[in-house]
This record gives sequence, structure tokens and C-alpha cells, in this order.
Amino acid sequence: MLQEDERIMRIGVLTGGGDCPGLNAVIRAVVRKGVATYGHEFVGFRDGWKGPLEGLSRPLDIADVRGILPRGGTILGSSRTNPFKIENGVERIKDNLAAQGVDALIAIGGEDTLGVATKLFELGVHVVGVPKTIDNDLGATDYTFGFDTAVNIAMEAIDRLHTTAESHHRTLVVEVMGRHAGWIALHAGLAGGANVILLPERQFDVEQVAGYVEKRFQHQYAPIVVVAEGAQPLDGQMVLANQELDSFGHVRLGGIGQWLAEQLEAKTGKEARTVVLGHIQRGGTPTAFDRVLATRLGLQAIDAVHEGDWGKMVAMQSTDIVRVPLAEATRELKTVPLERYAEAEVFFGS
Repeated sequence: MLQEDERIMRIGVLTGGGDCPGLNAVIRAVVRKGVATYGHEFVGFRDGWKGPLEGLSRPLDIADVRGILPRGGTILGSSRTNPFKIENGVERIKDNLAAQGVDALIAIGGEDTLGVATKLFELGVHVVGVPKTIDNDLGATDYTFGFDTAVNIAMEAIDRLHTTAESHHRTLVVEVMGRHAGWIALHAGLAGGANVILLPERQFDVEQVAGYVEKRFQHQYAPIVVVAEGAQPLDGQMVLANQELDSFGHVRLGGIGQWLAEQLEAKTGKEARTVVLGHIQRGGTPTAFDRVLATRLGLQAIDAVHEGDWGKMVAMQSTDIVRVPLAEATRELKTVPLERYAEAEVFFGS
């Protein structure tokens, strides 16, 4: 119940950047607890930062979030809009928040979305962040929701690919997401029994990979090579789909799997094919782990807003949900330590 010194707040919620399973679970938890426990009101901003930038919103009440726990994606929509790249973007956001009577924002997103949230907080906007990325590369949190689902999707694909690789005696190269961090490739590759795993954190030698592939064939088994989209060969560069940049300065990756398959086929004489999982990793219903993690983060996020603990991000550390400064969470990416990669190397080529 509201105390005498407490007031009802109108709170905005947005989801930015790439979609992922678990976003709706956060929205549900925020609204359910925010309304039932604190009596606050909510407005959902559509399509990431584009919502408060252009005043695009929808009502959010308990009835609006019923049944969305198992749904993938986000009922609010998303985008990669960067208000700091738009003329008078910050002023427009502040004006639209004031016009809609919004006292605070809960921003659910990854590095870019929370980077904007950090800057807005420094400019006086009341913001609390919730970490989201299938890449699991945000600092200050052990896991981000969406990661477990993405890994399970990739693992199931690898499981299926083993049988067709064996049937046709060919190398299969599986390209998974991971621009600068190879957490998905590492976990999915280990869980799926891949014979080689290639990450952005460590450049790879094509000749060595070809050696692993040939060794696998010598054991009368067909190899599975898992490669993150941001992995690079020695003295090479990221393979790009095109040279265009998005509003956060990111290039569009894609093609390292095909390039690698062509190299391996030429060097080993064995047929090689590529499977690019792409956005399949982002889609569908979240795993139980991601549903629970997203729900816990949402519950803690509305607590932080209610207490006026601005400029914080809720995070998972060990098994606890804690609050950390937004600036700390976005200071640097969490990449795969080389000792973790060394664990996986034991299985290469075997």
C-alpha cells in the first residue's frame, strides 16, 4: 500500500535494440508489481527510443500484460534508434515525457540502448535499466536473459546437423551470432559437441582448422565447426554483409561461415556446407531460465524506480539480483576469457 509520503508515478517502459525471448516477461513483471503493489501507472513506448522521441506510446495495465510470459519478441516493438544522432533528440524526449506526464523510464536493452539511458540519466532523466542481449556481453551481470534461449536453439540445430553431416560425409559450418563476444558459439558448441569453435576474441588459423577437420574425418566422423559471426582469420578482417553503418555505428556482419566453408573444402578436398542460424536464435518462446531471470529483473527494476534509485541497472550476480550503476554496466563488453576457450580446445578435432 502507498504510504502518506509516497505518490503515484507514471512510468514509461521501452525495449530497444535487437529483440529476444524474455522481453515480455520483464514488461509483465514490471507492470504487475508496479500496479498491484505500488499503485503506479504505466505507459509503453513503442519501438525503442523512437517511442519517447516521437511520442509513440500505448497504455500498459495488468490486462495488457496477461498471457505474454511465454511470448518471444516484445509487445512494445523495438528499433535501433539513437536519439543522440538526431537533431534536438534529447530535448524532444524530455518534452514528450513531460507532455505525457511520465516521471521515470525503465529502459530494457543491451549495450546501445543502455548507453543512451546512461547519457540521458546524466542529463537529468530518471532512468533505470534492465540488461538484455542474447550475446551475454554486458558487463556487471553474470547472465542476460535471451542468452540461454539462443544457446538452446543453436544447440538443437547442431544436434540435428550431426546426423546429416555423417550421412553425407561433409563438413558443416554453423554460423551463430556474436559480434565481439563469442559466448553463444562457446556454449552452443560445447553443448552440441562441435569439433571446432571459433570466437571473435581469438583470431583463428585456417590451416589449423583444416587440420582439425581432417583429423575428425580420420576418426570416421564428420566435423561440425561453429563460428561466431565476428570471428576473424589471422591477419584478416571481419566479413561484412555490406559497408553500411547503423545509427550506433555498427556494420552488418555476415558471411564468415560461407568464407570458411569454401576455404575448408579447398584445403581438405571434402565437401563443406554452411548453415547460418541468424535471427532464428532470437525468435520463439523463452526457456524456463530466461523466463525466471527476466521476471526477477523486472521485479527488481520496479523496486528501484519506486525508491527513486535512478541511474542504476538491475543485474544478476551469482544468484542474486543487485543494482549497479548504468555507467559500470556499459563501460566495457564482457568477452570470453581465453581460459574458457582453452577448456573447449580439448575437444577440437577429436
